[in-house]
Amino acid sequence: MNKRVYGVIGISSIMANWNADFTGFPKTISDGTVFGSDKALKYPMKKMWDNEGKKVLYIKSMRLSESGKNGEVTLIPRTLKERYEQIFQVKDLKDSKDIKEILTNLMSAVDVKNFGATFAESGSNISITGAVQIGQGLNKYTGTRAEEQEILSPFRDSKDKEEAAKNSTLGTKIVSNEAHYFYPFVINPLAYKEFVEMGVTEGYTEEDYENFHRTVLVSATSFATNSKVGCENEFALFVETDSDLYLPNLSEYITFEKNGDKNRIQIQCEDVLDKLKDRIHKIEVYYNPYTTEIGGLSDNMEVYDIRTQERV
Repeated sequence: MNKRVYGVIGISSIMANWNADFTGFPKTISDGTVFGSDKALKYPMKKMWDNEGKKVLYIKSMRLSESGKNGEVTLIPRTLKERYEQIFQVKDLKDSKDIKEILTNLMSAVDVKNFGATFAESGSNISITGAVQIGQGLNKYTGTRAEEQEILSPFRDSKDKEEAAKNSTLGTKIVSNEAHYFYPFVINPLAYKEFVEMGVTEGYTEEDYENFHRTVLVSATSFATNSKVGCENEFALFVETDSDLYLPNLSEYITFEKNGDKNRIQIQCEDVLDKLKDRIHKIEVYYNPYTTEIGGLSDNMEVYDIRTQERV
C-alpha cells in the first residue's frame, strides 16, 4: 500500500459499559474524563476476525487441562506458546529454530499484520511495530454518568451459612447512561519495510487496509455481549494521503454535543485538510443519519451511512 491513512473511529455506548476498569466502572483518567483503551476497540475486531476463521494470535482461547494428582479436569486459558502452536499447527515451538519461519507465521496472523506483536517465546525475542496504531478514545459527551444496578440471582449462595443464604444472592451491573468515544488512528505501511526486505511478508497491502476498513466500521456493533449491548459504531473518518504526509491527531478536531433529540458531531479539521488537498487522495465520513447530525462537511468528502455503507 503506497499511502498513509489517518482517521477517527466513534463508538457510542447507551446504557452499556464499553470499557470497564478493575472496579467495574467505566475507565477514567485523573481528571475524571471517561475513556476507552485501544484494546477495547481492537478486541471486537479480533473477535470478528476469529469468528470468520482468520488466524488471530493475540486472543484468549481456552483448553481443558487434566491435573496429574487426582485427574481433575479444569478449563484454563492457553499460553502464547500454545496459541501459536494451535493456529500455525506446530507440534512444539521449542523445536522451531528457524526465526524466519516464526516471523513469516506471525506476519500471516491478521491481528499481528495490523497491530504488531511482542513475541518472547522459546528463545525468540521478536518485536513488531504494527502498521495500524490506535490511540486512546476519549469520551466527548459531558453528560456521562455511571449507573449501578443490583441484579437478583435465581440461586442462593451455597457458601453462605448465615440466614441471608436463604435468599437469592445479589450481583451488580455497572453501565454508562450515555458515552461517546472518539479514537484516533494512523496506518503507516512503511512500518514493515524491514520485514519486507527479509522476505517474511509482502508488507501492508491494499487488501489488508480494506479488511481493516470493513471490520472497524461494524465490529463494535456486532460484538453483542451483556455489557456491550448498546455499544455501536456511530462515526468514522478516513483520510488517505501521500505516504510521506504527516497529519496531527484528528480526534482533537472532533467535538460532540446534543442537539435536541439528536447527536451533533462537528468536524473542525476541514481547513487543515483543504490546505493539504493536493496531497490527500480521498476523505470518507461515515455516520448514522438517524441519530446524528454532522457539521463541517466539505465538497471533497465522501459521506456514507455507517449502517448501510451507502452514499448519503
